[in-house]
Amino acid sequence: MDINQFMLALERKHLGEQEYLQAVREVLLSVESVYNAHPEFEKAKILERLVEPDRIFTFKVPWVDDRGEIQVNTGYRVQFNNAIGPYKGGLRFHASVNLSILKFLGFEQTFKNALTTLPMGGAKGGSDFSPRGRSQAEIQRFCHNFMLELWRNIGPDTDVPAGDIGVGGKEIGYLFAMYKKLARENTGVLTGKGLNFGGSLVRPEATGFGALYFVRQMLETAGQKIEGKTVAISGFGNVAWGAATKATQLGAKVVTLSGPDGYVYDPEGMNDEKLDYMLELRASNEDIIAPYAERFGAEFVPGRKPWERKVDIALPCATQNELNGEDARQLIDNKVLCVGEVSNMGCTPEAIDAFIQSHTLYGPGKAVNAGGVATSGLEMTQNAMHLSWSASEVDARLHHIMSEIHAQCLRYGKESDGYINYMKGANVAGFMKVAQAMLDQGYLG
Repeated sequence: MDINQFMLALERKHLGEQEYLQAVREVLLSVESVYNAHPEFEKAKILERLVEPDRIFTFKVPWVDDRGEIQVNTGYRVQFNNAIGPYKGGLRFHASVNLSILKFLGFEQTFKNALTTLPMGGAKGGSDFSPRGRSQAEIQRFCHNFMLELWRNIGPDTDVPAGDIGVGGKEIGYLFAMYKKLARENTGVLTGKGLNFGGSLVRPEATGFGALYFVRQMLETAGQKIEGKTVAISGFGNVAWGAATKATQLGAKVVTLSGPDGYVYDPEGMNDEKLDYMLELRASNEDIIAPYAERFGAEFVPGRKPWERKVDIALPCATQNELNGEDARQLIDNKVLCVGEVSNMGCTPEAIDAFIQSHTLYGPGKAVNAGGVATSGLEMTQNAMHLSWSASEVDARLHHIMSEIHAQCLRYGKESDGYINYMKGANVAGFMKVAQAMLDQGYLG
């Protein structure tokens, strides 16, 4: 199959869906040679079936704000592929949410979940509702009305949503409460739940923790250690907090955080007080990072990104396409050792090409940040077994899963000159598992 011709047809069919088309192209370019080496895939039209979601639910979400005025948002659930297990993926509440972003996230989630070795398919959902500046009463009313439209299409063995940007523990609690009222059953239909009602220990930290376990393995494979390395992190939400916490525990020095207003540079690095303040700042529902600089005497750089700083490790933890080609060239010129996408598709294609061409260690999001959904899978297992594992048990399983993902990347990504192309390795490993499952189940699989 000619991937360029395939993509031209897909672009004509899905005009303007830039994020979705970017994600598909990245994967298909990586797997082209493998796909063409398996004529059975071509005969079964695996690519044509794989790039299209199984189904998409779109619905209006009317709700009443604190002034008594009716607001209307749009809700979505993209059930992308369930060849290897029930649909699994987060819900994102943010003003930027649109169908292209959710299709890209669902597509990526399909391969990410396959890499975890757990039986989970790929999905994503959310709304253009933004919790920023809203009261808890307003957020609760919105969550209840969102679930009122979604509940019939999800279930513990059908589709298991989780949190994402704008959807944390409180929002999951509100969504779960409404689901129970409507379905009249108490099941593990959502993950990221509170510990008081079926949640898993380590889940809040899991995306960031898993990312650092993976990055440490990348460095060790290249003959480097993480201890003493300087780390630039973007964002300051739950994912960034988990990454900063584990990086600090592993002996690295986290010197940046960022928000929409700019970034802070803190050459002294993080400590427990600063990590706790990250959570406090996030809980305030004010999406700015400047107060961190004021509190701890750090440098605040308004309107800029942290990638201009000289660091050993760069970890985009905020949102898609946040690190572009110019940022990549700055990092490369500053001799960065390793870049790990903790956000989904955190780097633009130009940035990825620059890292790979310069043989910089680069880990794609579907591998690096898979610890979050892996631990969600472990939460599903605990719910199904009606028990709760200790933090050390969950963390040990997370360690094992991230090691397995790294091993899969090495298997398919090692090039003849010894460079590890983690993007190719992750894409091929995830694709092969999903494609084989689809093939085994016939044309309906």
